[in-house]
Amino acid sequence: MADTSASGSDASCMEKLKSYVRTQKGMILAAEIFISIIIIICYAASLYGGYSAVAICEMVFAMVFFGIFMMEMDKQFQLVNWMWSDLFRAGIGAILYVITSLMCVIGGAGDGARIAGGVFGLIAGMLFTYDTYTIFLEIKSTRQHTAASTDDKV
Repeated sequence: MADTSASGSDASCMEKLKSYVRTQKGMILAAEIFISIIIIICYAASLYGGYSAVAICEMVFAMVFFGIFMMEMDKQFQLVNWMWSDLFRAGIGAILYVITSLMCVIGGAGDGARIAGGVFGLIAGMLFTYDTYTIFLEIKSTRQHTAASTDDKV
């Protein structure tokens, strides 16, 4: 009996995964995770792998937010403003990827894996920037404007 309930929850989780990856936000987060894995591989093959910390941290953060949004935990834990947290995550990720990638591309002479990691990092920087922009637009559209009262009796 425990096996049937466990397989039912696995199927439900897999269905949530498939349906979330089809959304725009799910595709962006999946692409961020995928390109971070590619960057980690490039930096691991490099002679100097010190830049892999940014890719590892951003991949872990993207995985955490992917799981939170996929399982709809953002609607359950309303103590945290998940939209603003995601905005800061994506914005900081974009800035860090661009800075470290430029350093790798400029100073990576003779180390092809480091230059490849830098190029993929620039692509990741653009992806994170696009994610920041879409989150900003979503925050801007959900913000409600209330008209100020012009009643003199107040």
